[in-house]
Amino acid sequence: MECESKEAKRRRAEIVAAARELFETKGIGHTTVKDISEAVNVTRSLFYHYFPDKDAVVEAVLDDYVEDFRIMVQTWDAERAPHDIDGALRDCIKILRIAVFDNDSFRTELVTHENAGLYLKFLHRSTDVLATRFSQTTAVDYEREHGLPIDHVYETFYVLIIGLVGYMRAHPEAENELLEDLVSQALRLDMAGQSHSAAFSPVQTGRGA
Repeated sequence: MECESKEAKRRRAEIVAAARELFETKGIGHTTVKDISEAVNVTRSLFYHYFPDKDAVVEAVLDDYVEDFRIMVQTWDAERAPHDIDGALRDCIKILRIAVFDNDSFRTELVTHENAGLYLKFLHRSTDVLATRFSQTTAVDYEREHGLPIDHVYETFYVLIIGLVGYMRAHPEAENELLEDLVSQALRLDMAGQSHSAAFSPVQTGRGA
């Protein structure tokens, strides 16, 4: 049974990987179950053994994208220099641009009217990843070091990220410097910097908002 379980997981992962590649090159709407099955060299009946329909594969690919974003956020947090507020903020904005605006066919189709529900799922799952990371790591560190707690930390970051992404969608031409200023003002980094100018990371400063 254990071997069968591993084989099933391997086969399922192959189907998801093939579907993701097809979605990124052909788009969701132009990719069929037949296309995915042929890419993995399985019959359609075997495909349906692992996924009830194409929508289920799209959901699995969406989960893959969210996991990629989670890894990006973890890497950013691990490599972030604690005292380099400007550098960390610049890098965080770049991560958001990559996660939300990469121009492969899959992400492009996510923002169409037909896939609005999928886009909202991707947006909220990614926002949850980022807000959770902020509230459970850097914000906790800042509170321990500076003793400036804020209520509803997760919710504060969640609302900020959703708003920022919405603004970026409506104004894709917005310069990164403007977005950095918006984050700084929303988290009151300028006010906090007056008393702790060298000690802040962008996320940690948010705990003092």
